[in-house]
Amino acid sequence: MRRPNLDEIDENTPILSIAAAAELAGIHPQTLRQYDRIGLVEPGRTAGNTRRYSLRHVQQLREVQAMSAEGVSLEGIRRVLSLEDENAELRAEIRRLQDQVERHEDRQARVFAAGDQGVTSIRFGARPRKSNAVVVWRPKR
Repeated sequence: MRRPNLDEIDENTPILSIAAAAELAGIHPQTLRQYDRIGLVEPGRTAGNTRRYSLRHVQQLREVQAMSAEGVSLEGIRRVLSLEDENAELRAEIRRLQDQVERHEDRQARVFAAGDQGVTSIRFGARPRKSNAVVVWRPKR
C-alpha cells in the first residue's frame, strides 16, 4: 500500500494503526483483531501486512458496539453491515445510471434501441433500422 497524499485522504483512507482505531472506537485491540478474523471489518494492509483502519472503519466499529449492546449477535451484525455496504453500492449505481439518462435526455436521444445488431443510442424521433428492434425511451415532459 502506497502512502496517500494529504489531498487524497478522506474517511475511507486506511491510515490508523490497530491501537489508534481501537482507542477511537472504544474497544480493546484484541477485540478488533477478532472482528477482523470474522469479517466484521476489513482493514487495509501495508506492504508488511500490518492492519490499517480508516475513519469509516472506526464508525463501523462504533455501530458494531451499539448493536452488540442491544443484543444483536456478531453474525447478525456482520449481515447488517454487509447489507449497508450493498445498499451504498446500489445507490451509487443508481446515481451513475441517472446521470447517464440525463446526458441522453440533454441530447434529446432515446435511451436505447436494441436489436439483432446489439444496443445503440438513436436520436429523438428516429426509428431503428430493423423493424424487430425494441426501443425504450423516456417521454419529454
